[in-house]
Amino acid sequence: MKIIFLGAPGAGKGTQSEIASREFNIPTISTGAIIREAIKNGTEMGTKAKAYTSTGALVPDEVVIGIIKERLAQPDCANGFILDGFPRTVPQAQALDDMGVNIDRVVSIEVDDDAIVRRMGGRRSCPACGATFHIDYKPSSKGNRCDKCGEELTIRADDKPDVVLSRLETYHKTTEPLKDYYAAKGLLKTVIGQEEVADTTALTLEALK
Repeated sequence: MKIIFLGAPGAGKGTQSEIASREFNIPTISTGAIIREAIKNGTEMGTKAKAYTSTGALVPDEVVIGIIKERLAQPDCANGFILDGFPRTVPQAQALDDMGVNIDRVVSIEVDDDAIVRRMGGRRSCPACGATFHIDYKPSSKGNRCDKCGEELTIRADDKPDVVLSRLETYHKTTEPLKDYYAAKGLLKTVIGQEEVADTTALTLEALK
């Protein structure tokens, strides 16, 4: 099965991608991870990507698409795969079609913006040992200090409300139009994100049947 997960930052698509990967025994392909892997392995497209990432520039579509194409040609994708973080725009989706990739299902995890701001704003991380917590869902027993090492917990810069709102605005403008694109193809399934991850998972697996 060839699956695409859509969803705003913080909607939980990464978590559901990992679960679906185990359920269907197919790899999850994260754009960021495969760009880093291509650079590390020195592939043709990885070398091109490095020219941009080394200066802090965004990797252009044609290079990202080339790296995706390299990755999908690997043997572990023969029985299917999950794309998480690609496509991000309608032109990228059209490029995927032009590559001859026939997607079976597109699942959009829907969570309203206020809930996402609250969810991401509640995340805390330990700068010393890397442990992660959430003030509502996974609080530290030591309050604002790490359960494991006692270091004071911090909020990541990209979890701050103003940054989250900016990321959401970008998502709604550039990525959300993909829902209409795939709905027109009869591929889109919508899952309403629940408070409990297990409940969202049940709905997601039902949508993938």
